[in-house]
Amino acid sequence: MNFLFVHGAWHSSTHWNDIVGRLVAMGHRAFAIDLPGSGRNAEYPQSYLRNDFAAFATEPSPIASIGLADYTNAVVAQVEKMAAHGKVTLVGHSMGGLTITRVAEAVPDLLERLVYLSAYVPVRLASANDYSQLPENKPGISGALVVADPVATGAVRINPRNGDPEYVEHGRLALYNDVTTEEYVKYAVAFDPDLPVRVGVEDARGTVDRWGKVPRVYVRTTEDHTVPPALQDRMILEADAATPHNKFVVHTLPSSHSAFASMPDRLVSTLLEG
Repeated sequence: MNFLFVHGAWHSSTHWNDIVGRLVAMGHRAFAIDLPGSGRNAEYPQSYLRNDFAAFATEPSPIASIGLADYTNAVVAQVEKMAAHGKVTLVGHSMGGLTITRVAEAVPDLLERLVYLSAYVPVRLASANDYSQLPENKPGISGALVVADPVATGAVRINPRNGDPEYVEHGRLALYNDVTTEEYVKYAVAFDPDLPVRVGVEDARGTVDRWGKVPRVYVRTTEDHTVPPALQDRMILEADAATPHNKFVVHTLPSSHSAFASMPDRLVSTLLEG
């Protein structure tokens, strides 16, 4: 099989290493992309590099101009390269669900299927921000990681360099609540601080005729404190109602928001199961 992995907010291609490595060892093609402004493509506020956290709370983000179209274009270009070896299974985690939906809208015929891993799937509402306002999202606690005013900075900003034990623990509980603190820190040190605000507020919906014709899978995570199960289920139901001829295949893992970290073997088996 031919897999392309798309990370979520504050993450990068690095966070998929355990999954990509397992799939490649099994003889599959697998690649994880760094979205614009993330991972090896990251740009950082100067205050962050100086550890000036007072200024960090207000400094405009150098990646504030990046939007969902930039993410989509980058992934489409990678899909087109990989499609020389067959149709691509596109996997999006969390906010990565927005991007894979728009990619499916752009190049549906190059995709084998879409896999949403505890990911956003806007259907009735336009954006991730719209869904974050719903009652189903109320148990989510990741918002408490934000350390700056998004209006001032143009980004949803966290501070991966904040070593305060309470802040670290809140990050673990929000994103990786089923791994130890020691394991969580190994992932957290690779976080980028900024998610461009535009990505979360722009219209991320696909159409029935294009996105809606690509087979899709949803991997539910029942211990998720970032995209709560009730919100996951609402998005699944909305998508199925929009395309009753092509409903989600749903798998459930007893995982936190980050199954790639806490149960990589089970996640790989789920991806191969289809």
